[in-house]
Amino acid sequence: MASRLDEFRHIDMSLVAVSFRQTRKRMRGGLYASLTPLRFAGGQSQSVRRGRNWKIQRVVVDGREMLYLLNFYLPRFLDLPFVEKLTTIAHELLHIGPQFDGDLRRFGGRCYAHTHSHAEFDAHAAKLGQRWLAQQPDKALYDFLHLDFHKLQAQHGRIYGRRIAAPKLLPVE
Repeated sequence: MASRLDEFRHIDMSLVAVSFRQTRKRMRGGLYASLTPLRFAGGQSQSVRRGRNWKIQRVVVDGREMLYLLNFYLPRFLDLPFVEKLTTIAHELLHIGPQFDGDLRRFGGRCYAHTHSHAEFDAHAAKLGQRWLAQQPDKALYDFLHLDFHKLQAQHGRIYGRRIAAPKLLPVE
């Protein structure tokens, strides 16, 4: 998706760590995915909060420092219908700032992450997912998304993935 849609061409997926988190309950609500920026506003590596300097714990994968951490919550994400999985992926990619500097895309107002309307943000993400699919990417890239957690597990056995702990805010001495 990042390489095929103009809205995501600024994203270098080699600097986005993709991880999974296990959900405790298999329910329809809750988080399906999340994007954690690994820099502060404007791509700054440090920030002052409540009069104290802070930095974000580095996330290094295969010797490269990541700018973002993209988590998928399993099995909840995999139990979504196919189209909703595409929308979720596009939704999270939309959060990556256009400067690709480790900061979020920020909108004006107090709802800086999703604009004034979360529903409009999701509708835009759904359109992007459909545009990507209309470009007829290689099915091998996404065919597994047609399966829910149980079917994927039955077809492939255990499901493995990289788990990366949530980075911590660290005080700067």
